[in-house]
Amino acid sequence: MTARAAASIDSDEAIAEFQAQLHLVFAKARSVWKESAARVHVELSPAGYKLLTFVARAGSTSAHQLAEAFEMDKSVVSRQVRMLEDLGLVRSHAAEHDGRQRVLAATPEATEALAAVRADHASWMRSAIGQLTPDELSAALKVFHLLAEG
Repeated sequence: MTARAAASIDSDEAIAEFQAQLHLVFAKARSVWKESAARVHVELSPAGYKLLTFVARAGSTSAHQLAEAFEMDKSVVSRQVRMLEDLGLVRSHAAEHDGRQRVLAATPEATEALAAVRADHASWMRSAIGQLTPDELSAALKVFHLLAEG
């Protein structure tokens, strides 16, 4: 076997291992979303949690913007928004420029609960990332940028 062929096999194995680790990261993310949703409200679904965090970060948004951002069907977003309102996590009001459109904003209770969850996530992330050297962190950041763009 040539050195080039051996390097190719090593590279293929490394890519396969990287993909396997990504699958584990995604599984962990799903688990964290489920746990985080329950911490905000016992009846909150992971999908509702993701929408709620977007609304809270944006300050205010519309169901249309949520549907676009998450590439979700408007009817699915509408049901999720209704659930968020019923749970007291989101309030809506008519948009100033178009009374037919609803503007969504997180309630103070939701904002407070999300801040507590976010603080715990940041602590966990700092602990994990703190094990990397600055060069390793820079390389990881580059990989995530490349994957996000690709």
